[in-house]
Order: sequence, then structure tokens, then C-alpha cells
Amino acid sequence: METYPIAIGGVTRHVPLIEPLPGRRIPLVEFLGDPELVRAAAEALKPLVPSDTEILFTTETSPIPLTHVLAEALGLPYVVARRRRRPYMEDPIIQEVETLTLGVGEVLWLDRRFAEKLLNQKVTLVSDVVASGETMKAMERVVLRAGGHVVGRVAAFRQGNPSLEVVTVAELPVL
Repeated sequence: METYPIAIGGVTRHVPLIEPLPGRRIPLVEFLGDPELVRAAAEALKPLVPSDTEILFTTETSPIPLTHVLAEALGLPYVVARRRRRPYMEDPIIQEVETLTLGVGEVLWLDRRFAEKLLNQKVTLVSDVVASGETMKAMERVVLRAGGHVVGRVAAFRQGNPSLEVVTVAELPVL
């Protein structure tokens, strides 16, 4: 398998190149199972989170360990939007997102009890990789629908030109 070197916070990894769409190859960044990479990314992101942030908001799956370590470092709570409905969810906020990077549509689900944690809070959105920005836009709509206010958007990596402003630490190519 062909790989591509990525680096963040002094940590380098050789990650697989995948082809989500014909003729479009991208490095696949996975934070799951790599505590050293997660800590390095969280440490690099920590000074970029707005100081008035009261809670972090992310989506499952890969951004969860990054958001967890970042939340611990900042002493903040965090909330996770799911990518499918869970049986325990009551009156969830449901938000569609077109993930242009992978060429498939997705849906974000946020249980009402977690949505209530965002009410009247200053929220920073956290992601592992931002490409088109469509997932971040959907995350922002979820926060607004929950009654929160987005004060920041951060991601470990930027790939291409997102359609909104996101503060990132490192770049990834589209090959």
C-alpha cells in the first residue's frame, strides 16, 4: 500500500493513500489507536482554541480522541454528534451534511440531552481533517439549533480550500 508522510507537533506518521473518488487520492489520517499522534495534535491545537470557549463540539469517530485530549488539556467538557441514530436518543437534532471529500451524504444526530449542554454556551468546533468544510457547516447548524454560539473552528489538518474559516495546524494534499 502506498503511504504519505504527515507531521504534526513533532510527530511523523506514514499514512495510507486512499482514493475515495476516481482520480482523487488523499492521505487517510486516523487518530484512533495512536495516543502519541493525538497528544501532539491536541497540544498544537490548544493555543488556537478561543479563550472564551465554554465547551467543545465534535463528530464521531476519528475526532473523538483528539477532542477528548484537547478538552482535558483545556479543562472543558465536550459533546459528540453521532453519524447514525441510536436507540436511546430522544428528540434528537438531525442535520444532513454533504461530505464532498468522500462523495457520500451523511447525517449528524445529537440526542436532546446532549444538545441541552450546548444551550447558551460558547462552542468551539473540533475536527481531525477539514476539506470542503461541509461537515463543519453542518456541525455549526447543530450548535445553533441547540441554542449555542460558535466562537471557533479548529482542525488538526486542512486539505484543499474549505468553504469557511477554520484554524488548522498542518496541511494535507489532494493528489
